[in-house]
Amino acid sequence: MIRVALACAAASMLLSACGDTGFRPMYASSAITGGPEVNERLAELEIAPIPGRVGQRLRNELIYQSTGGGHQAQPVYRLEVVIQESVTPTLVQVDGNSSGSVYNLNTTFRLVRLADNSVALQGQSFGRAAFQRFESVFANTRARVDAENRAAKTVGDELKGRIAAFLSGNA
Repeated sequence: MIRVALACAAASMLLSACGDTGFRPMYASSAITGGPEVNERLAELEIAPIPGRVGQRLRNELIYQSTGGGHQAQPVYRLEVVIQESVTPTLVQVDGNSSGSVYNLNTTFRLVRLADNSVALQGQSFGRAAFQRFESVFANTRARVDAENRAAKTVGDELKGRIAAFLSGNA
């Protein structure tokens, strides 16, 4: 009984501290926060072209996540992404052949404020996706493409979260 009371007291102190420090839910409506919604801010994001099939897949993912499939607003920021791809063999057999691999997608990104061309946010993101290797050439190709798509989705989700967090704090 005492533990429950202590837990409730600690929780109430934590929650009251959040209000004092300016805690604000990232996806709260503008009526609550007094500023533009994060989704509106994400729609103001221009995604620069990214070379290669995986780059285009990542760019499409970022465009969809920033606009939700709707129209893009007048850009305020430009997201520039550079990708580096590699494949790491795993499950190496005695004869030296690999029966599995991991597709690695390493990205560096810069969020550039268009008003003054200054870098507002920069960083790195990584996506990893394992795939099995088979004797069929088509199956190997399809498995690798699926792994590339999964890694691009992982990076896209992570970048959206980081950019949304940044934009929600800079209303």
